[in-house]
Amino acid sequence: MEEHYRYDGMPVEVIRRLIAWGHRVDVLRPGSSLVNVEEAVRAGSHDAWVLKTVSGGPGLTLLEAAAAVGLTTVNDARSIRGVRDKVLAAAIGRARGLPMPRTYAAARPESLAEVPEAEFPLVVKPADGSSGRAVRLVSSPDRLAGLWPELAGEGMLIAQPYVANSGVDLKVYCVGGELYATERSSPLHPDGPVRERRVPLSAEVARIAADAGAAFGLDLYGVDVLLGPDGPVIVDVNDFPSFRQV
Repeated sequence: MEEHYRYDGMPVEVIRRLIAWGHRVDVLRPGSSLVNVEEAVRAGSHDAWVLKTVSGGPGLTLLEAAAAVGLTTVNDARSIRGVRDKVLAAAIGRARGLPMPRTYAAARPESLAEVPEAEFPLVVKPADGSSGRAVRLVSSPDRLAGLWPELAGEGMLIAQPYVANSGVDLKVYCVGGELYATERSSPLHPDGPVRERRVPLSAEVARIAADAGAAFGLDLYGVDVLLGPDGPVIVDVNDFPSFRQV
């Protein structure tokens, strides 16, 4: 795990539970220590690897190295890339028939000026973003041009037409094949009076969440869903979310 999550409930709870069940847990912090890669991923030295890392962090490379020598990883290391890169996630999701917004990708923020005006308002965010980092709601092309200096350091960007909603994100978590739903305020509407809580899960949203897990090959994951005017829309998929309230 990386320093960003060192004291978070997840993965600290995973470590605590495994130790309570009699397992030995070795914790690697690749962002703050020297790692002997050959020793760390030696076949037979661990039963499984579990990753909690920021998008683009060094932890995913280690997990992929462990998978390359035949070790068990949670989730499958090949599946994690498919959701960490939001450009790739959009391509996979749309190709598999998931209800995801049309997505534009740009290596330079100035290139987003080519997005048709009819697509505004737009949601713009880094292709490797996580935890709501640098998500922006842009009302018009003029406002977008004013954001170019801010967006210049974010790397690859994606832009998607905004889905009108109540300001509530529905977060659906899958654990061992069981689905749970929670409500949380949207990063685009942080001032909305939303109480974070568990909520009932409709059959339609449950089917969409299960389809997302199958499409990306994930066993342990979260799906962010908006209830738009045309039905539920997936706006993000996470390979190891916080599981808050679950």
